[in-house]
Amino acid sequence: MLEKALTGSKKYWSWITLLLILIGIGFGCYLYQLSRGLTITGMGRDISWGLYIAQFTFLVGVAASAVMVVLPYYLHNYKAFGKITVLGEFLAVSAVTMCLLFVLADLGNIKRMFFLLLYPTPNSIMFWDMIVLNIYLLLNIVIAWNTLAAERKGVPPPAWLKPLIYLSIPWAVSIHTVTAFLYAGLPGRHLWLTAILAVRFLGSAFAAGPALLVILCLIVRRISKFDPGKEAIQNLGRIVTYALLISIFFVALEFFTAYYSKVPGHIHGLQYLFFGLEGHAKLVPWMRVATVLAIIAAILLVNPNTRKNETILGFACAATFISLWIEKGIGLVLAGFVPNPLEKIVEYTPTAPELLITLGIWATGFLILTVLYKIAVSVKEEVAA
Repeated sequence: MLEKALTGSKKYWSWITLLLILIGIGFGCYLYQLSRGLTITGMGRDISWGLYIAQFTFLVGVAASAVMVVLPYYLHNYKAFGKITVLGEFLAVSAVTMCLLFVLADLGNIKRMFFLLLYPTPNSIMFWDMIVLNIYLLLNIVIAWNTLAAERKGVPPPAWLKPLIYLSIPWAVSIHTVTAFLYAGLPGRHLWLTAILAVRFLGSAFAAGPALLVILCLIVRRISKFDPGKEAIQNLGRIVTYALLISIFFVALEFFTAYYSKVPGHIHGLQYLFFGLEGHAKLVPWMRVATVLAIIAAILLVNPNTRKNETILGFACAATFISLWIEKGIGLVLAGFVPNPLEKIVEYTPTAPELLITLGIWATGFLILTVLYKIAVSVKEEVAA
């Protein structure tokens, strides 16, 4: 089926070329980082996790969201999701690949990636995060590819695939739960020290991932002959609605707990994010944009009349995705380091090479996603014909 990715229109190849250029720029900056070390980034002693780990955290959620189409289709036999299940699984493959690349970029030295294998430490959350992510990537590749191949041949998927499908459902939840434990297990970081961090991660994941999938389905419908189905898109929109409302509710719980208890350590992180702390307010404009986008998206999605309009639905899903990317892909990780254990405020600003490496990794993910979607859509068009 790989040959289907080698044919396409001028727009398809122009898009591939653009992504390859961005990947090349990012890779060049990564080679510069390898030669100079992580000193070229904005990270330091006080902020040891920056843009790379923030993107990793957000994308783990996007990957985990594939369960929102896999579970209804395979466990509850919801036929409407049959057309888009493979698209959700391929989105997970792309997202997990980006996660692993961001971890690789953050390590600074390639050799360090082998330390977890050479010196396994079962009491380390990072050890388990490596295991769940790599197995989840393998599960989605095997399941999606074999399911698509069976669909092309007009036969049922092989019987041995069903246990893997059932395994992938709790595994999707596990990858973001383990990632949340990386943060929630650090007692010196009050913003992350909350028992609901894992469910906050899952709530935002089940909003951001399906929101991106809705946008991708609308794009696929527009540029190809394959129609993912109005019912599937609308039901994905409902999932985004409920998950976004839950995510907003969880953030509100954090505010209540922090400000009602008046524990300074819990207040400082939220204060720095949304209002500024002791004159330091780099993230305040970002978080206010995220708040406005989340409120607008929630209003549009809750109203059935606006949600049924696919143009408005696409806008609301884009607003949801951007809002949660800011909240989790920037704010949550960076604000956890403010103030530091010595009660000093050190702000973080990513450098140009850091931004270009990040852009290159995102371009790599979209290149993988484009190729996989080209194969999937071509097979589905072929089957329909």
